Amino acid sequence: MSDPATTPGPAAHHKIDTSVPHSARIWNYWLGGKDNYPVDEAAGDAYTAVFPGIVTIARSSRAFLRRTITYLVAEAGVRQFLDIGTGLPTADNTHEVAQRIAPETRIVYVDNDPMVLAHARALLYSTPEGATAYIDSDVLDPDSVLAAAAKTLDLDRPVALVLSNILGHVADYDRARSLVTRLMGALPSGSYLSVNDGSRGIDPEFDRAQDAYNESGAAPYILRTVDQITAFFDGLELVDPGVVPVTRWRPEAGSAAPELIGEHGGLARKP
Repeated sequence: MSDPATTPGPAAHHKIDTSVPHSARIWNYWLGGKDNYPVDEAAGDAYTAVFPGIVTIARSSRAFLRRTITYLVAEAGVRQFLDIGTGLPTADNTHEVAQRIAPETRIVYVDNDPMVLAHARALLYSTPEGATAYIDSDVLDPDSVLAAAAKTLDLDRPVALVLSNILGHVADYDRARSLVTRLMGALPSGSYLSVNDGSRGIDPEFDRAQDAYNESGAAPYILRTVDQITAFFDGLELVDPGVVPVTRWRPEAGSAAPELIGEHGGLARKP
């Protein structure tokens, strides 16, 4: 197995603050991971006390990622991934799913959290045939992300851009759309965009719980309407079934009846 390449940035020099809850660690807790602290567990438990369905959303989001990566590698033939806002490593990370099918796949992860960086160095190991790299950067700086990604990926060949539960952290919707446009604009025809985010207007309890969380002083995460999430794919060719609750995007054979939840996602190809 090959060591992951790591590109340090300003965040690499920040200390991990264990005195306040952090969204990546709370999400890890909901996924059943162990990379969190008591303050994160307390915040996660407080949220689930108001809205227990957040655990289903977190785990359904992860399952959606697994299914889309599988489709991209096994059916679309993609061999390069740019995963921005990857969060803490857990089961079925992008490179694990992709390289199980095609060991030569190359993956670049992007995040700006020092705890994620530390875990990436320890855990994100590639197959010898492929590559993984970690960029300490931010979706808000797409030019920096693309320049660093080009050291591992061939941006003249198709790349799958993965934006999983990251665009909700960009408060201004127009800016979020412009970031997607800039990133996809740098990728060639045949590239793909995968987006999934929390959706507003589906579950009133989820809407209220997230609004309360955003007003608590924590870093906000903005729920978007289904139409707003769909608009991230403007100019691209949506893969069937389009933008749907993540539980309903190509569910695995024999799975339970898909739930309607406040998390929508889709996958689209750049013509």
